Amino acid sequence: MVGNEHGLHARPAARLVGLVNGFDAVVTLTDLDTGRGPVDAGSLSMVATLNAQQGHRVRVGASGPQASEVLAAIEKLAAAGFGDEPTVQAAPTAGGSGLDVAIGPAVLVGSGVDLSGYVAGDNELGRLDDALEAAGEQLRELRDTTPEHGDIFVAHLALLEDRKVLTAVEHAVSGGSSAPTAWQDVYDDLATTFEGLDDAYQRERAQDVRAVRDRVLRILVGATEESPADGILVVPELDAATAATLDATRIAGIAVRAAGTTGHGVIVARSRGIPLITGIGDVDVRPGATIAFDARTGSFEVAPDEDRVQATIRERQNERAQAVTRADEPAITRDGKTIDVLVNVGVVQDAVDAQGADGSGLVRTEVLFGDRRTAPTVDEQVEAFRAIARALENRPITIRTWDIGGDKPLPFLPQAKEANPFLGERGLRVFRRRPELLRDQLEAIRRVATETPVHVMFPMVTTADEVAWALDELGPRDGLEVGIMVEVPAAALRVATLAEDLDFVSIGTNDLTQYTTAADRTNTAVASLADGLDPAVLQLIDHVVRNAGVRVAVCGDLASSPQAAVLLAALGVTELSAVGPQVPLVKAQLRQADLSQIDTAAVLKARDADQVRGLL
Repeated sequence: MVGNEHGLHARPAARLVGLVNGFDAVVTLTDLDTGRGPVDAGSLSMVATLNAQQGHRVRVGASGPQASEVLAAIEKLAAAGFGDEPTVQAAPTAGGSGLDVAIGPAVLVGSGVDLSGYVAGDNELGRLDDALEAAGEQLRELRDTTPEHGDIFVAHLALLEDRKVLTAVEHAVSGGSSAPTAWQDVYDDLATTFEGLDDAYQRERAQDVRAVRDRVLRILVGATEESPADGILVVPELDAATAATLDATRIAGIAVRAAGTTGHGVIVARSRGIPLITGIGDVDVRPGATIAFDARTGSFEVAPDEDRVQATIRERQNERAQAVTRADEPAITRDGKTIDVLVNVGVVQDAVDAQGADGSGLVRTEVLFGDRRTAPTVDEQVEAFRAIARALENRPITIRTWDIGGDKPLPFLPQAKEANPFLGERGLRVFRRRPELLRDQLEAIRRVATETPVHVMFPMVTTADEVAWALDELGPRDGLEVGIMVEVPAAALRVATLAEDLDFVSIGTNDLTQYTTAADRTNTAVASLADGLDPAVLQLIDHVVRNAGVRVAVCGDLASSPQAAVLLAALGVTELSAVGPQVPLVKAQLRQADLSQIDTAAVLKARDADQVRGLL
């Protein structure tokens, strides 16, 4: 059974392909849940586009002199999760500014490789072999010189050397196509196949296919690889090789036309602290034109007011420096309201690095133990929770019970494929079927609660019956504060009923937004609709605050925005849990705010999220 996040996507598939091709055997894979296959396990394109998702049962067949050996090796690799690690956003590295605003001349890259000047010869296959060898050397150098992103380039190498793809290219060349045309046509078809897959993360792997395509095309036509000069890079999509090799001291920022935040290139650029905005669309940008963007507000401008943008950059730099200096001070607004600003914790280091956090408003247990192939014991969970509490100097921590499903897999609890996973067994719903895992976690939480202030909250709650069941599983509270996540409109609308026996509720704006707007936040085609400042979402938050009868917190992404944080506080939210780097900024913004002067009525009646931003 496949336990990997996003299934057998490019990186784990590349490891499987590399292993298979080291044996004298023919290996096939068949997805028993979808009926797809058998496919050649020695071909990355075949394995990745088999689209075996987490929880799928995959049958492995082998024949040849080393059939038994390769099966044993695959079994060992699968038991180790194909060497795949959960996706973790790395901290910014030296070089990038770490800001969310940039200005500079536009540097257009990635518009495609011009094949018009290529003249075919009588040895096209030989030219192709030479180009493949050169491309392989480039990718191996990238793999070795950027070890933190090495797996990405291992996958690119596997795509470059894919025997099924190479056979198709060679067949086209033998039929009369030039090497560049054959290569481009086959890789375009492969990219289209990836874009047709169900999983949004898998669809974005088409970027990797196009990156390998263009690398070989540049070599074939004798074009030098583009080396961006000073300015803001404007690209249709951002491939990992470009992001990993940019001189972060010279590039002011990156503007990506495509939407989406899970592409390898976007992840790499952000890990390097390079200012970046995605989803700018088809706006007309000429090379050398001065452009600017502000990722905080989502704005992108051609020919901006340069003095204004530079002033914004200086303000953001000073803002961060001053906020960090006062991070440990409480967030008391000008009109005397104290707002607790806490940190979201996915790994213990998040708590260690938190500056000024008043505790943790969200301990993501499914992330904390997301690298486990077996369920953690009660004692192991106790130690992890203790470590978080110690790092936060025994300030209150709110532990969310296992929250899985949709875009949150848990390796040791594979789930069956669902037609609509975001509307299926998620969060608490899963554990009504598997209560033993929840009971172990609740026992660990109760133990830690005897030593340090701990709150517990249950995710993905919709009905009063679910709340009653969760409270029954918890048993005696013994002073433990208990709450639920408000993530679906149904929970928001009947919060008074759900919260009757609770101490608090915490609004998860990420899910509440996507369910309210009917827009999958992982789907780049509609992700822009899932805007937390949509008035419909804000109206639900307002309804929760007015009707819950208990303390209301927000722990979704909206709480990490300093401007949105002020609005949430004005609506009556008293606790905000943000990502670590934003905690000082959120506290600083709250200290400057007079909540009584915020026109919440106008915000709630706004036409759309853009108008809300204008009002803020």
